[in-house]
Amino acid sequence: MNIFKKIAYASSAIATAVPMVVRAQFETPSGTGLPSGSLINILTSGMNWLLIVVGILGVIGFVIAGILYLTAAGDEGQIDKGKTAMIYSIVGVIVALLGVVIIKAVQGMLSGSSKSF
Repeated sequence: MNIFKKIAYASSAIATAVPMVVRAQFETPSGTGLPSGSLINILTSGMNWLLIVVGILGVIGFVIAGILYLTAAGDEGQIDKGKTAMIYSIVGVIVALLGVVIIKAVQGMLSGSSKSF
C-alpha cells in the first residue's frame, strides 16, 4: 500500500508541474528566455490552475463519498466513513471557491483597476 501512495504522490506532482512548464515554453520572448508576463500574472495563473484542480478533486471526492454512503448497507463504520469523506470534500470545494474569490480580490487591489475591494 505504501508504494501506491508514493506512486500517486509522484504522479500528482508531475501532473501539476507539466502544464505550467508547457505554458511557460510558449510565453517566452524570442531573445531573452524570460517569461513575458508579470510576476503577478504568472502567480495568478498558477494559483488559478491549482484551485481548479482542488475543485475538481473535491467534486470527485463528493461523488466517491456518496457512493460509499449508498453502498454501506447498514454498516455503521462505512456510513461514518462516507459522511466524513463527504464533509471533507465539501470543505475542499468551499476552500477552492474562497481561493478564487481571494485571488480575484488581491489581483484587483494590486492592479488598481477594481473599485469594489
